[in-house]
Amino acid sequence: MIEPPILEFKNVDTYYGNIQVLYDINLKIYKGELVCLLGGNASGKSTTLKTILGVCKVNKGEVKLNGERIDGKPTKQIISKGVAIVPENRRIFPRMTVLENLELGAYLRNDPEGVKKDMEKIFELFPRLKERINQAGITLSGGEQQMLAMGRALLSNPDVLLMDEPSMGLSPLLVDQQFELIQKVNRQGTTVFMVEQNANMALSIADRGYVLQTGSIVLSDTAKNLLCNEMMQEAYLGGADVCETPV
Repeated sequence: MIEPPILEFKNVDTYYGNIQVLYDINLKIYKGELVCLLGGNASGKSTTLKTILGVCKVNKGEVKLNGERIDGKPTKQIISKGVAIVPENRRIFPRMTVLENLELGAYLRNDPEGVKKDMEKIFELFPRLKERINQAGITLSGGEQQMLAMGRALLSNPDVLLMDEPSMGLSPLLVDQQFELIQKVNRQGTTVFMVEQNANMALSIADRGYVLQTGSIVLSDTAKNLLCNEMMQEAYLGGADVCETPV
């Protein structure tokens, strides 16, 4: 029997005030997957994440986490049920130390021993953070700040890790490193839902993808099939044929 999705949108409409931003969104993310949501500026990608977090209210439809409706619930309650986000532009606390930033990720947990073990895992995953454990966040490089934002989110022990434009503001070299880290986190068992404009990089590590245009999903498929899709190649991959093998 196929397991139910860990995160699901069913016919979701979302508005900002009187302005509709998302139209009849249907998507599913299963445990252990790395799924990307692609699209240009103002396509509704970040609104989708805000809808999951309860920042934007659902006017129609349902958002479910582990089979339970979370639309309409307060953001704090949604986070406590197993959602964490690495926000756009990282948004660490610049005057706080690396350790203090990380500890904030576990503020809703009440299992000190579990937090201690997860902190050790974070330092294994991001040894650079351990080297800078007592430094203020503002002294870290852009790539290190992204590691810190990821580590902080992972310390909440989430069922689903949301990532909002992880490549934004990073050099090409750091982008490559960032996507390698995202893939590593996913392979260690964390379910990842990633919003990203860099379609080629996102699809290179994802299992599946959805494509948004003006608030509606216009494509959904495996990452390999999307890389081979002519519409994707023209609109998001610079016209390049990056399809390596027929699927």
